[in-house]
Amino acid sequence: MTDTPALISTRPAGLPQPRRYPGVNWIGVQTLYLREVRRFWKVGAQTVAAPVVTTLLYMLVFVVALQNARPPLHGTPFALFVAPGLIMMAMLNNAFANASSSLIQAKIMGTATDFLTPPLSPLELTLGFTLGAATRGLAVGLVTAICVLPFAPLHIANIFAVIWFALAASFIMGMVGVLAGLWSEKFDHLAAVQNFVVMPMTFLSGTFYLVDNLPEPFRAISHFNPFFYLIDGFRYGFIGHAESDLTVGVVGSAVLMAVMGAVCWLVFRSGWRLKS
Repeated sequence: MTDTPALISTRPAGLPQPRRYPGVNWIGVQTLYLREVRRFWKVGAQTVAAPVVTTLLYMLVFVVALQNARPPLHGTPFALFVAPGLIMMAMLNNAFANASSSLIQAKIMGTATDFLTPPLSPLELTLGFTLGAATRGLAVGLVTAICVLPFAPLHIANIFAVIWFALAASFIMGMVGVLAGLWSEKFDHLAAVQNFVVMPMTFLSGTFYLVDNLPEPFRAISHFNPFFYLIDGFRYGFIGHAESDLTVGVVGSAVLMAVMGAVCWLVFRSGWRLKS
């Protein structure tokens, strides 16, 4: 039913009209992104400093304590081999944790309307949460890299590999965190994803060892683990040697980002476990 001219003439003048955004609502995306960044930065001792301490403990155990017991891997000292893997592991875990914890807290505390009420499309919600999670992952990775330098004097062999795989890992795990946060109905569900999916895939991706040294069929299975290509490509950027085909890693990570982005968009669009 349309408004009649008489009804339109009696409507009070000066009422605010809904704001229309042609294309992407960049103001809304920026606001949501800043909300996510400030949320984790406000408790930086827990979200940034704690992962760095954990990584340094790994370095202390696997590098300092076992320094003379571990031979070089492909001519690379063990400290230089394991350091990029630990940095990447910190980025993966924290990018996942940022998006997943934000969404599960919003659902449990009933504050999901804070980002559902504003004029944000499913694509804009995906961008805001993913960019916030990627920022935390990259921030933790940068601080971790600086802190491990006394134990492993890293030198960049290929800056493009370092940047690409760091960005790809942070974005992918940010979107995985979005899906986990939307799927979870309580913190136990989120912990199950972290403990039974993310953590095993991280540790079984060649962070502390050469995948080529594994017996079959575990060697072949490891090559189906996307974390293996992310860590191996990131490590290549520092030591100049890779176990896998870098083309497969670059193309595979790009395809995975596109697929995960499409899935997040579809889930936000349906409102699954968020609006119902």
